[in-house]
Formats: sequence, structure tokens, C-alpha cells
Amino acid sequence: MLEITPDLLLQAYRIGVFPMGERRDDPKLYWLDPRLRAVLPLDGFHLPHRLARTVRAGHFAVSADTAFAETVRACAEPRPGHPESWINEPIVELYTELHRRGHAHSVECSVDGKLVGGLYGVAVGAAFFGESMFSRQRDASKVALVHLVARLIVGGFRLLDCQFMTEHLRSFGAIEIPRDDFKRRLAEAIDQKATFQRELGGVDPCAIVQESTRTS
Repeated sequence: MLEITPDLLLQAYRIGVFPMGERRDDPKLYWLDPRLRAVLPLDGFHLPHRLARTVRAGHFAVSADTAFAETVRACAEPRPGHPESWINEPIVELYTELHRRGHAHSVECSVDGKLVGGLYGVAVGAAFFGESMFSRQRDASKVALVHLVARLIVGGFRLLDCQFMTEHLRSFGAIEIPRDDFKRRLAEAIDQKATFQRELGGVDPCAIVQESTRTS
């Protein structure tokens, strides 16, 4: 089996392919290239009023790229209805190395200095590939998602890949598109420049998201 290295992983993302494990304790990885792909249009993100109030209430301290490996491991933890995980140790090691190289990023939500929610993904050109999210408190992962979308909009990203559709993602405006359509959009995005924004400079992320939706 061909060894998956960080360089090979980046090449795979450029053509729309990504790896997953079978189980948390199984070291093998498998390449996936779904027939249908879920994407979340950055100019079509649906921000519910209740969630906007939660984001603006400031209950969560939100940061980016401050606890990457911890966020990935938290995403692999058992959760109700999902006792198993595709995030195994090789995944943790590969993506942590991508993070060191500046290609993988996390958004974290904390309360009293403790990590309670977040997400992580990979950036290539102006495409961001969302990998996984977790929540230990209500709405923590949703708040992280709003902050992610705001950072991607400000940074000039063109594509937010969500891999597989879920009802949770659909509620935020995600759509499902055929593989060929996704790869066309991907080819356009990866040739563009974008910068992942670790800080928003005090600007309200909800305002960024809402303004992008209004002007789309």
C-alpha cells in the first residue's frame, strides 16, 4: 500500500480525494472520492437568528489555530449515536503535520479556558475542506462554524467542501453536487489565492456572514 505522506495528502486534496480510517483503533487509511459532494456556499450560509444571538452573546471564547491537535482528537471522541470514529492515529499525525506547515486550521470554542467545541479542516488555494467538528456544550460547534465561514469570507476563499451531506449541514444552506461539478469548482478555487484569517480584528462574524449573503 502506498504510504500516505503530507505531500501526497495535499496532492490528493487538489484533485478532490481525501482519506478516512475505518475505526479509531485501525491504523489503515482509505481514499474516498464521493459521487455526490456536499458544499456550503459562502454566499449562501443560513444563519438562524437564535444562533446569531448566541454568537454575539460571547459565552464562548473563540480562537483559531491555538489547539489544533487537541481539536482533532476531540473530534474523534465517541458521541451519542456515533460511538466509533474514522479519525485514527495516522489521521491525527498527518493533519497535525499539515497544520505545522500552514495548510490545516482549527477554530476552537472555550469556556473558562477549557475546550468545549470546535472544528478543523485543510486549506489549498482558495478552497477549504472541512473535516470534522465536535461539541461538548450546546451550540459550541455551530458557533465555531459561523466563525469559520466569516474567516473564509474575509480571507477570500471561494469553496467550502463539507464532503458528505447531513441534515445538520443542510440546515445551514449546504447543497449536494455531482462529482464532476465539484471538481470543476475545485479546479477554479485552488488556483486562486486566499488567506486563512486567525483573527477577525474585533469585527462581528455574524455581520460578515450576513453581508456576504445580502450581496450575493
